[in-house]
Amino acid sequence: MAAIETEKQRGRYAALAIAAVVIVLGIPLWWKTTETYRAWLPFSQINELDSLQLQLSVEVEVVLSRGTLSPEQQKKVPLSQTREQEHQIDAKTVLRYRYETKYRTATIMEEDALNQPSAQEADLSLHMLSESACGSVVVYIIPETSTLLPADVKVYVGQRRTALLRAALFEGTAGLKEVLSTLEPQVKQVVDTMSFSHQDILAALSDRIRVGQVSKESLADSMRAIKSSPGYEITFSLLNPDPKSHSLHWDIEGAVNSYIQPLLDKLNPIANFSVDSQILYYAVLGVNPRFDNSVSAYTLNADSLAHVINPVEARLGSNAASSNPVLNFLLYVPDAQHSPLFIRDHSKREIPSNAFHSPRWGGIMVYNVNDMYGPEAEFPVDINISMSKVMGVFLAQLRLMLGVQKTQPPPGFVLQSAGSEGLADWELDRLMWSRSVENIATASTTITSLAQLLDQISNIVINDNIAQQVSSAVTSLQAAVAELEAGNLAFALQYSREAILASERAFFDPSLLHLLYFPDDQKFAIYIPLFLPMCVPIVLSLLKIANEIRQRRADKLAKKD
Repeated sequence: MAAIETEKQRGRYAALAIAAVVIVLGIPLWWKTTETYRAWLPFSQINELDSLQLQLSVEVEVVLSRGTLSPEQQKKVPLSQTREQEHQIDAKTVLRYRYETKYRTATIMEEDALNQPSAQEADLSLHMLSESACGSVVVYIIPETSTLLPADVKVYVGQRRTALLRAALFEGTAGLKEVLSTLEPQVKQVVDTMSFSHQDILAALSDRIRVGQVSKESLADSMRAIKSSPGYEITFSLLNPDPKSHSLHWDIEGAVNSYIQPLLDKLNPIANFSVDSQILYYAVLGVNPRFDNSVSAYTLNADSLAHVINPVEARLGSNAASSNPVLNFLLYVPDAQHSPLFIRDHSKREIPSNAFHSPRWGGIMVYNVNDMYGPEAEFPVDINISMSKVMGVFLAQLRLMLGVQKTQPPPGFVLQSAGSEGLADWELDRLMWSRSVENIATASTTITSLAQLLDQISNIVINDNIAQQVSSAVTSLQAAVAELEAGNLAFALQYSREAILASERAFFDPSLLHLLYFPDDQKFAIYIPLFLPMCVPIVLSLLKIANEIRQRRADKLAKKD
């Protein structure tokens, strides 16, 4: 009996020892080695980004030239004033606009510049004296009697960030504040033309707010422009459906360097661009044009233009080496049997440019060559394409695709043409304001969506690289918002580009694919066949020991009674 009792005691100790090892060492070790690694993320800062509160600050400098103020009024200059606007878009989006206007009198060199024969020469001379900061606006007030502007022109907006405003301010004994109060609405009109508008910013936030809050014109412009991206691929294609009749020659390299590259250099702060070209033979349109006897020409109606792109796009190829969006610009030369070919709008009128564009895709221009050779010409006919005519159309379409909106000036305003660069400085600023806000909104939405995804699916691994990208995106977003508030537009755009790059790298990281991880029910299905055979004997032994201890206590209580 003693040997049997000793053997039972040894069995109890063995079961307790195995259970102790499993509970103290086995379960913690298994838990630690199978847990999901999740690096730390700044969730509190990400939650703050969900409520987008932006303040856009614009520096406005008003320079009063000789003859606009009396000597007594000039003694009280400079003055400054601040104008603020606040718009509660929705519960999570607030926009604040802050305009800080500083007044001063013109220097001697500026007075000499304002004495130039024309406003264009004055604008160039003022630019040579000093260069205005990115995002700022400088308004030069000239006397009513000045001959710098024509009689019917009130405001002249140059290529840079300066404008000339004709105003009658000298009012005898009127105080400076009263004079400037009459000038304020006119300056505001100039600033609204050269800087961002509220509808521009709402259009940049169109993915975040209700569509009804954006005007139809601004919404149409935003839908036409391609979405903000760190880089773009621009492809020029020459479509020759009839190489047996037409031997086409185009100096695309020289045309790009002369017409397109200056614009791309100006847009370098917005994104990086790469340009390529190709010639496609036997590439025909997906729609057969109709012959119109009234004009003795073939026509394409506006209703059929939507069916032109898909068949042609299949021949264009794709740039698989880059993930950047592609803008396609096609020059189509009709074959000899369908020439001339004209495009008509919805009113059945011929479009002067003979071209059309597709939102966020590109543009197509039809180039007729039938008048370049006679009926007795030998085929194929050598044809040199006039690149100035073609690039003028493609340049206008490219501006629309990139979001450079055409400004409708108020009555009495004259806007100087952008010149060889294809883009005025103040137009670039307007685009930079919109792109900065759009990048901030897109990056904040991406980061908050990623945080919600990781919070809902707890078994996704968050490695250190993703945590670093998320932290970088949050830091860049905070810096971009701060720079916008400070009025540093160039730095705000730079930080917003860094934020959108980091947020997209984190969101689209391959390690975050949900299919890489097992759901909890599958984990149980994997581990139960492994642990159940080992746990059943241990659990039964522990239950038996507990029953024996309970029985002993009951026997002791019975003996005492």
